[in-house]
Amino acid sequence: MEKLFKLKENGTTVRTEILAGLTTFMTMAYIIALNPNLLTNFGAEGTELWNGVFMATCLASGIGTICMAFLANKPFAMAPGMGLNSFFAVVVANIATLASCTYLEAYQAGLCIILVEGVVFFFLSIFNIRDKIVQAIPVGVRTAIAPAIGLMLLNIGFGSNVGVYDDAGNCYYVFSNFFGSLTPSVLKDSMVGDTAYPTMVLTVVTIFIGLFAMIILKHYNVKANVLLGMLIGSVVYWAGEAIFLGVNPFASLATASFLPAFGDMAETTLFKFNFSTLFDIGWFTVITLIITFCMIDMFDTIGTLVGTASRAGMVDEDGNMPQMKEALLSDSVGTLVGSATGTSTVTTFVESASGVEAGGRTGLTALTTGILFLACMFLAPIAAIIPAAATSSALVYVGILMLSGLKNLDFSDFSQLAPAAIMLIGMPITGSIGHAIGLGLITYTVIKLCTGKFKEVSWLTIVISLIFLVKFFVIA
Repeated sequence: MEKLFKLKENGTTVRTEILAGLTTFMTMAYIIALNPNLLTNFGAEGTELWNGVFMATCLASGIGTICMAFLANKPFAMAPGMGLNSFFAVVVANIATLASCTYLEAYQAGLCIILVEGVVFFFLSIFNIRDKIVQAIPVGVRTAIAPAIGLMLLNIGFGSNVGVYDDAGNCYYVFSNFFGSLTPSVLKDSMVGDTAYPTMVLTVVTIFIGLFAMIILKHYNVKANVLLGMLIGSVVYWAGEAIFLGVNPFASLATASFLPAFGDMAETTLFKFNFSTLFDIGWFTVITLIITFCMIDMFDTIGTLVGTASRAGMVDEDGNMPQMKEALLSDSVGTLVGSATGTSTVTTFVESASGVEAGGRTGLTALTTGILFLACMFLAPIAAIIPAAATSSALVYVGILMLSGLKNLDFSDFSQLAPAAIMLIGMPITGSIGHAIGLGLITYTVIKLCTGKFKEVSWLTIVISLIFLVKFFVIA
């Protein structure tokens, strides 16, 4: 392990790395069920396709993350990107309408787009073009990436990760509904109702108990504070379900199947590329979709790598991360595996920051997470019982920590401050790291050019800014 991952050189141990990998996995485990839900309309497109996407999610996440471990020796994990999977589902639905075909045929056509994107990124990574794009991002914009990701994690932790559903299927969120209501009685009587209200209260209590546990354990220098905080939160939630809601939190394990659905994946998604249906929607539309996926994925990945690496002290004095080429290459491999097995674009996950905060510094963290993803083909029911509220505690905690990166920002320089401010609000609102970086680059470029500081802006920064302008206003 020492020779393979250089643990002593990175100031870590096998135990710390494994705990960090487990922490990352627990904060990401939701993607295992959520991704197939999103891509199959929550199972409406058939059990076989759902099982196929589920298997693809585990395989692509596991293989891509293991590539990150051995190629780049970095503690970052990969999975089908949130936002990109929702966009992919919309694209598939549109293909089905335009080509007058079934959802499965349209899905297999959509996988062709992911395949082309993966091939493009593979060669861009091989020839260091993606690395040069990273270097073209101004230092001020890079500095703001980590804090902006922190705000996005806070938004996810208190928002989309912890929805509570009422009897009518309406979803309510912790901050906007629980804390946004005038009084608890308004929320209980006029909104979620008697059935869902106790679950909402339990969710809020779990998030804050888990968060406070992490902060207190950190004060006492407990390295596994994030993982232990999640476990404490989980126990609180399970106890609350059993005592106050009369629900057995482990009931699903009794009837769960632990056998991987390889047959369903082979039937529906494994190497099922349907180019003929794809081209039925027109060449221009196909090219536009490929460019859109490439733009979002590229800057989502770059933003996550730079932001998380900055938080972990893995960047040099110029803000560059060593082995960036290998990390980006791993990302492209993950996307290629995802297209071949049957899922949307695989990208580096921002939840990797939880493992970094738990002490993960090498590829052993990523290897642990990758193995757990592969194991989920057999152990998915166990991962499914981890409550979303417990993972939210970790997301909120890491989000708070990542805000500390603002101290490195030069607040006296408006060409740094303005892009940073726009990124800070843009990332949680759009839910896209790539879009927020694009807004930051455009702001930086316009300020520099309009204040006569042409020489401070590289030609590549200008080109990227123009591409984002086209993306936002022409092919959005």
